[in-house]
Amino acid sequence: MLTRAAIDRVVSAALEEDAPWGDLTSDTLIPADATARAALVARVDGVFSGAAVFAAAFTLTDSSVVIEQRVADGEHFATGDTLAVVTGPARAVLTAERIGLNFVQRMSGIATLTNRYVAEVAHTGARIVDTRKTTPGLRAIERQAVRDGGGHNHRFSLSDAVMAKDNHLAVLTASGLSVTQALESAIARLPHTTHVEVEVDRLDQIDAVLAAGVGTIMLDNFSLDDLRVGVARIAGAAQIEASGGVTLETVRAIAETGVDVISVGALTHSAPSLDLGLDIRIETA
Repeated sequence: MLTRAAIDRVVSAALEEDAPWGDLTSDTLIPADATARAALVARVDGVFSGAAVFAAAFTLTDSSVVIEQRVADGEHFATGDTLAVVTGPARAVLTAERIGLNFVQRMSGIATLTNRYVAEVAHTGARIVDTRKTTPGLRAIERQAVRDGGGHNHRFSLSDAVMAKDNHLAVLTASGLSVTQALESAIARLPHTTHVEVEVDRLDQIDAVLAAGVGTIMLDNFSLDDLRVGVARIAGAAQIEASGGVTLETVRAIAETGVDVISVGALTHSAPSLDLGLDIRIETA
């Protein structure tokens, strides 16, 4: 999902926002022939994400800037580690500094938080996935960070799969059809390759959904006891996703109920940016 085109589009928009008519400070104070060497240094421990996005901030500003990546996406790093080194025209390095840092701090923060969730459920078969609760316009970048942290992606957009929630089912059944009939009718109109997921928020809804032959059943905001009952009732007939208010404190117990997937909105909507710094040394002729 995070293609070169997607990176260039997002980073170019950020650079345009930050310096719409150039960098007045750097263009005024820094000699045109000055060069800079900048080290991206970790102020805390974490998991790295965003190498290509960080580099694009500088190369889209000036194609002569060179980035030496010291740590790869998905790698753990410690406080004080140098993650990348940037060299090139000083004006360009200073102009791109904030945008490059904003992206890599955000992405590494998501990757680091995701990795903590993944570690909590590593002894189970549960998969940690993200949600559509992403920053508008930055979904591909934030979801790459989830993958770099060891997590997985849910559907990327509304166009990728069928996911019926309570409001969808209310409309579907308004004509008098049962939930099973309504779902069967909808599934019959879909290509055979389309995945169908249905959300339920009570145990007594499971049988009707299961009878329609859906691929995944989401158990939304279920208690641990009800999750166990739901897992036993579905018994492998569909993939089971747990969702709703999942935290680092609760995710282990949720995974241990036997669910297949745990979706966590907090991976993207609540991850703090990681404290990374760019130490710059300017050299003039």
